[in-house]
Amino acid sequence: SQAAKMKLKHSINPILLQFINFIVLVYSLVTYIPWYILSGSKQAIAKAKQVKARPVNNKPGGAYRSVNSLHCLASVLYPGCDTLDKVFKYAKTKYKDKKLLGTREILKEEDEIQPSGKVFKKVILGKYTWLSYEDVYIKAVNFGNGLAVLGQQPKTNIAIFCETRAEWMIAAQACFMCNYQLVTLYATLGGPAIVHGLNETEVTTIITSKELMQTKLKEIVSQVPLLRHIITVDGKPTTWSEFPKGVIVHTMASVQAMGAKADTGNKQPSRPVPSDIAVIMYTSGSTGIPKGVMISHCNIIAGITGMAERIPNLGEKDIYIGYLPLAHVLELSAELVCLSHGCRIGYSSPQTLADQSSKIKKGSKGDVTTLKPTLMAAVPEIMDRIYKNVMNKVNEMTSFQRNLFILAYNYKMEQISKGYTTPLCDSLIFRKVRMLLGGKIRVLLCGGAPLSAATQRFMNICFCCPVGQGYGLTESAGAGTITEVWDYTTGRVGAPLVCCEIKLMNWEEGGYYNTDKPYPRGEILIGGQNVTVGYYKNEARTKQDFTVDENGQRWLHTGDIGEFHHDGCLKIIDRKKDLVKLQAGEYVSLGKVEAALKNLPLVDNICAYASSFHSYVIGFVVPNQKELAELARKKGFKGTWEEICNSPEMEKEVLKVLAEAAVAANLEKFEIPVKIRLSPDPWTPETGLVTDAFKLKRKELTAFYQPDIERMYGTNVK
Repeated sequence: SQAAKMKLKHSINPILLQFINFIVLVYSLVTYIPWYILSGSKQAIAKAKQVKARPVNNKPGGAYRSVNSLHCLASVLYPGCDTLDKVFKYAKTKYKDKKLLGTREILKEEDEIQPSGKVFKKVILGKYTWLSYEDVYIKAVNFGNGLAVLGQQPKTNIAIFCETRAEWMIAAQACFMCNYQLVTLYATLGGPAIVHGLNETEVTTIITSKELMQTKLKEIVSQVPLLRHIITVDGKPTTWSEFPKGVIVHTMASVQAMGAKADTGNKQPSRPVPSDIAVIMYTSGSTGIPKGVMISHCNIIAGITGMAERIPNLGEKDIYIGYLPLAHVLELSAELVCLSHGCRIGYSSPQTLADQSSKIKKGSKGDVTTLKPTLMAAVPEIMDRIYKNVMNKVNEMTSFQRNLFILAYNYKMEQISKGYTTPLCDSLIFRKVRMLLGGKIRVLLCGGAPLSAATQRFMNICFCCPVGQGYGLTESAGAGTITEVWDYTTGRVGAPLVCCEIKLMNWEEGGYYNTDKPYPRGEILIGGQNVTVGYYKNEARTKQDFTVDENGQRWLHTGDIGEFHHDGCLKIIDRKKDLVKLQAGEYVSLGKVEAALKNLPLVDNICAYASSFHSYVIGFVVPNQKELAELARKKGFKGTWEEICNSPEMEKEVLKVLAEAAVAANLEKFEIPVKIRLSPDPWTPETGLVTDAFKLKRKELTAFYQPDIERMYGTNVK
């Protein structure tokens, strides 16, 4: 079974192991009946086995809908709240003095010199200070009015280029109220991509932070001729005299002060209607230049309606930690779900998230320890990192501790796969690991890329909470599917949300058909109110990716390949762009090869590559420094990190490890990489080789490693 494959290996004497298994069996029998009666798990097990979605008709390729919205798709969160300003007003009235947005104060900043001579900035942070719903509402109203004083007109574009923080959400709410179209750009986008987004949307005002203004905007502001106003959310920068003539720098506070003084009594504010554009979201895109996705008010509201339905008992007791980029649809949707349900949002960053994070001074507390969130969203890259770090710590334990952890881990894995819980293991063995995320997480939401079964199981076991794996695109306002909290199966993304329906379209080239047995397969099409308006100033691409059927239903062609299981849950099995035909005619799914090898301790990241002019697969690998250094030591290879990575001898050693793992993962012989290039430098969004969600940018990686591709194929590749 899949659970057996994911079990950890121990080194316990077989006789002792039999005795331990006997004790566990007795314990399970004694505790089963009281647990079954008291825990309500009977209900959860029954729910996990239920059918979650059904096709609306019996025709092949018929759309699947959630059983909770078979007859009518949901599109509105609260009656009458059909635009985002109305949703916030409703929440403000309902939760008036409740805490909404929290930020930690910086007590001290220090420079810490590393043994290598590099200087790392470290911070000591204080408690969270909170703004209530009423506070945020007033700040947003004043900011919106202040922007009007600066000349911002309804239905015109305004850009935000800023890290995830309370001011980002305040600025967004101001734009939603005044019907300004918010153009969002990732803080990690490269210069040319930022220039493209700002010029394509013809913005005259950009909202940013002091740091991003100094590091990113200063270099490119002369290439954005229409720019007139720069608003910094965190006070005025010390040096800003270098900006071109005609560009004025304001602080957010000064714009809010203008708005508070402005006489808006006689002027009727221009409120949005549901079809008005709320956000033009530039996707970091794994291919080509970023595209601006036009997302209307009703698109976002339908999306967050669907998402909220999958999180049970969502409400005022919940605390969400916000640290992913708000320019990403996953984070923006998650925060809007929280804001509309009375939850608190405490802000963080990847550098200050945990006690061990890079910016946190040793001995002081990271954000999760201080905030103790109950809800958290993560991209698989972050979860994979936590998984590897914990497993490395387990390997460093004494033999007794390691075997105890492994026994508990394997026992809990068996119990989870049957739908049972393990309160004793949770409190005795996994409590310490759980504290890494604050100790109170009740649902982990995962999206942005596929999550491996091993990592998902690890999170279920060690963090003692369900992992809601989701599937959605910027083009579907982030909504598509999310697994139910009591569904502990792995490798699937759940049933369609109540706001949308999903159908599978035949893809002949890849050999996927919606008549396939036992599961219908094909390209995933998403339909519903959450499907967005299209791409900004790109009619051709909009026509290619979006269609409207005879009933007026709008459909998004995702390019992903899925299969529907008997209970109505979707599994992503391939991607059109990832399929390469080798010289001999075999099709290789690059994503499948990467998924099989990515979780090896030796691999931090991997990109498989194949050319139709050759008969084998090659790969680029970012090795784990600690693991590769240890392998080099065992093989008697001495040298610097660069020398180890550039060594043909070490390439061969790593290839052996990859080949073993590939065989264990049942990859075909032609799918196993034959040659690799070890990269001494990691791939980060800053390098431009991965997106903000850490998805591989194949085009950029191919260009970057072109000399290596030619070396590995021994020829010039077309």
